[in-house]
Amino acid sequence: MNAEIIAVGSELLLGQIANTNAQFISEHLAALGIDVYFHTVCGDNEGRMIDVIKNAEKRADLLIFTGGLGPTKDDLTKETVAHVLGRNLVTDQEAMESILEYFKVTGREMTENNKKQALVVEGSHVLPNHHGMAPGMIVDTGRHLYLLMPGVPSEMKPMFLDFARLYSASRNEEHIQSRVLRFFGIGESQLETQIIDLIDAQSNPTIAPLAKESEVTLRLTAKHEQLDQAEAMLDAIEAKIDARVGQYLYGYNEESLPEIVFELLREQKKTIAFAESLTGGMAADWMAAFPGASSILNGGIVCYTNQVKHQVLAVPQEVLKTDGAVSASCAKHLAASVRKLCGSDFGVSFTGVAGPDKSEGKDVGTVYIGFSDSNGSESYRFQFNGSRQKIRIQSTKTGYDIVRRHLRNLPIIGC
Repeated sequence: MNAEIIAVGSELLLGQIANTNAQFISEHLAALGIDVYFHTVCGDNEGRMIDVIKNAEKRADLLIFTGGLGPTKDDLTKETVAHVLGRNLVTDQEAMESILEYFKVTGREMTENNKKQALVVEGSHVLPNHHGMAPGMIVDTGRHLYLLMPGVPSEMKPMFLDFARLYSASRNEEHIQSRVLRFFGIGESQLETQIIDLIDAQSNPTIAPLAKESEVTLRLTAKHEQLDQAEAMLDAIEAKIDARVGQYLYGYNEESLPEIVFELLREQKKTIAFAESLTGGMAADWMAAFPGASSILNGGIVCYTNQVKHQVLAVPQEVLKTDGAVSASCAKHLAASVRKLCGSDFGVSFTGVAGPDKSEGKDVGTVYIGFSDSNGSESYRFQFNGSRQKIRIQSTKTGYDIVRRHLRNLPIIGC
């Protein structure tokens, strides 16, 4: 089975709201083994909606509509679907009673057009709306399945999860399993080059690269009648990828670098502290976002000026004068000092040039990250590019990756 998601509403085309419904539905359909090949957005116009439906019928088994079930004249979805199918609209008595009860309980006057929300396509399976007034409906013609749901996410999502999802699943015989591999320290083009033969040969499972902010992901997707076989197919292709670029793989699915580092620190019962110049507290902020951070994050110091670097973190004046604040020696002193001051197992420091202008004769994007533990202190030099904010984010993520590699006894890359 394959599906097309049709979002109805001129407000979507005007950019007044984002089409988050399609993302939500696609994610759940993928888990059911239902392919989604098209997302379509249509305004509140009957003629254009008819064209959209007829095109969707040529390329999809399941047509999912969101929006256009309300009480106003521009809500045209069920009227248009009924017209295309040659069916009438009929009043669903249960939906009507629910609407009447709502106005009775709220003490509001019910206008005549609200009765429109109780109309459903003749012969449809009605989906109750426990979070609003307009019911959803499923029309099964044998050749196509039409699913109509409200456009308000707070109404659509529970309706889909409670009713429509199970109905759709019963019509499909395959499972789709997806797994996202997350990489750091390698660019999208380089990653693709390393596995291009696997990408060219893909059919099932499929491999889809995607560049994220300072990261790259690969989405692996396998389809099989048996769920365990789909998982085995993913394991097999991941093993081939890991053999080539496994040194850059840090996590899966929605995991983040800070989350991975946080869990490693907690598992190994280690603590950390940050001395941050160009990142301005970003690294400490990311760590503090996790529940239980107080057992991991001992402290952090934003040391933007040389005065703070010297007076608070004891960076020698000679280092600041001779090597500069943006230097390997400064980064090492900062990491060692913040570790000592905060009494932590690890100290990490960030100093560099975020831009837009050079500093101390060093180019924009020049960054030094220091790392200190009981074995001593190290400094790593990087050259980043992009906007000021992008350089700060790249620096912070790289600092986390350095900690991750130390915790897992992996070599530091990219410096």
